[in-house]
Amino acid sequence: MANVLIVEDSIFFRETLARILVNSFPSVTVTEAANAREAFSAIQAKMPQLIFMDIGLPEENGIQLTQKIKKDFPEIAIIVISNYDTTDYEEAALGAGATVFMSKASSSPIDIVKTAEKTLPSLRKNEKG
Repeated sequence: MANVLIVEDSIFFRETLARILVNSFPSVTVTEAANAREAFSAIQAKMPQLIFMDIGLPEENGIQLTQKIKKDFPEIAIIVISNYDTTDYEEAALGAGATVFMSKASSSPIDIVKTAEKTLPSLRKNEKG
């Protein structure tokens, strides 16, 4: 069973993303966090294999948080998914250690599922076995 953490301050987007993931991968466990403090607590409690990270978080932005997580937990894959859809943000996210950068505005649920599968292939394997 794969553990996925969603770090997003918008409860609407968090719940929507969680629904997409659970509907696509019924055996996945999704944990949600609205800020850096909740994210680190969730990481210690659940040790996710994959994190969906927003950039615009309260107190500490998602790029800084990605860098801290990758320093302490380099094995966790991080997909930064943000409204800040510019090359500068993409480069900053990837430079901080993110595995993938996605735009919220131009990513469909199918894009999210396909990116999750490519980033963490065991998601689909868990569904077949």
